[in-house]
Amino acid sequence: MTDKLIIDGSHGEGGGQILRSTLSLSAITGRPVRIENLRANRKKPGLAAQHLTSVRAAAMLCDAEVKGAELGSQTLQFIPRRPVRAGDYSLDVAEAREGGSAGAVMLVLQTLLPPLALASGVSTVILRGGTHVDMSPSYDYVHDVWLPTLARMGMHAELSLVRSGWYPVGRGEVRLRIAGSGELRPLRLEHRGPLHAVTGRALAANLPAHICERMAAHARDLLEQAGMATEIEAAVLEAACPGAGLYLTAHYENSLAGFGAQGKRGKPAELVAEEACFALLQHHRSGAALEQHLADQLILPAAFCRGESIFGVERISPHLVTNAWVVKRFGLARIDITRAADGTGLVKILASR
Repeated sequence: MTDKLIIDGSHGEGGGQILRSTLSLSAITGRPVRIENLRANRKKPGLAAQHLTSVRAAAMLCDAEVKGAELGSQTLQFIPRRPVRAGDYSLDVAEAREGGSAGAVMLVLQTLLPPLALASGVSTVILRGGTHVDMSPSYDYVHDVWLPTLARMGMHAELSLVRSGWYPVGRGEVRLRIAGSGELRPLRLEHRGPLHAVTGRALAANLPAHICERMAAHARDLLEQAGMATEIEAAVLEAACPGAGLYLTAHYENSLAGFGAQGKRGKPAELVAEEACFALLQHHRSGAALEQHLADQLILPAAFCRGESIFGVERISPHLVTNAWVVKRFGLARIDITRAADGTGLVKILASR
């Protein structure tokens, strides 16, 4: 495709998801794009450090010509010059801004993974920055929930944590190995089946052990009161700066669901546990196959599957609707989103080719 596609970055929730999905889809399809009004609905519009790193990452994969790749830029032109190639890649979010950054490397990973999974050959990626930061998927979520779900679709990747990175310093590191196949299977998850167990990790970086131990103990109490078999590990980590969080995975017969909460100065460990457990229990009561965050992260890969993907979701989020809009702007799939009276939803995705 040589005709340039114009994407309005203020559409829908108007955040970084539009940028990341557009970059992935442009790299995969080879279609040039121009994104305007980047992150227009955010307090600080334009490209931040992790968004700029995603641009650089996607450009590396397809040797793209890029204009507007600067901090704060609200317009970006991205023109792939060759098909995506498997290979060895390394990126550091700290290099995108003077003074460094704890930008979320898991969001950069989300940009890279689909193009490399659809390319032939094995790729390795080293990413440095924030691995456990607020308002983004944690390493634990990606490792325990997102990647295992993608594996069911034929997208195989192994992720390891070298060093955790927390706000505001970052300097964490993860390593990703992707076995590209080019063939994806549709995902059908209308019913999750019974809950088998809840597992999780309570983490404290450069902090006393009693913090993660209190998070783990309170979470166990809350979930066991709800009748859930629970196994939560408490671990103290070394990092470039202090940080804490609790990350839970609900293992259902047919699906996984992930939930987390971040600690911060002055926030009791017990409150962190309550936030993560509340989100898990709310999802459990919905009866839906997928929690809202996982659902929106499956829209893009489902657009490249041979056959129709169908999944039930706890809530149709603005992120999901916006991601579906981006995929449809590329003409890649028919996406039907149905909301039920109880607030849950059903998503159907059928690739156009």
